[in-house]
Amino acid sequence: MTSTDRFRRAVERFDAANAEDPNRERVDGAGQPKELVYARRMTARLDRFRPDAPEAVRLAARCQHIRRWTIPRTDYPAGRGGYRRWRTDLARFHASTAAAILRDVGYGGHVVARVESLLRKERLKADPDVQLLEDVICLVFIEHYLAGFAAKHDEDTLAGVLRKTWRKMSEDGHRAALALALPADLRSLVERAVAPPGD
Repeated sequence: MTSTDRFRRAVERFDAANAEDPNRERVDGAGQPKELVYARRMTARLDRFRPDAPEAVRLAARCQHIRRWTIPRTDYPAGRGGYRRWRTDLARFHASTAAAILRDVGYGGHVVARVESLLRKERLKADPDVQLLEDVICLVFIEHYLAGFAAKHDEDTLAGVLRKTWRKMSEDGHRAALALALPADLRSLVERAVAPPGD
């Protein structure tokens, strides 16, 4: 099996897993599995942002939320502590689920371990590949999910989330975010939230 075939099989398996998502998102007028839509958006954004990304990053981007719906936020206590536990458990779950698929389609231990590390966000800011994946995650959020999030939260909450998102991103990520074709109201919101104090 060639490396191209192995990569294609991994993506097909990731997509088949996410196609089971019972939650739907409307895209081009049709309801599609929410996490499959997200996975495709991650790949599309990575291809535009860093077309020469390493294979492990391309794999991690495609399975970033693999089978996420099976561990709902509502299973955890309300508040910051419950949220952090949920996110930690999700990262481990995504990593182990992806690893099983990668081994099954023929990837060796080094690539499997690398994808697991990426999905657990280990050494963010220190590992350039983890930072690349985080940039793509943030860009996809701003481009595709910020509008829906903004509709459900007040401006102070939204500004806080945007500032936290901005801190996770690299300078390249910042430039890409400001270049997104956002509606005028969302662009203004982003610019106000990330402007240095006093501006």
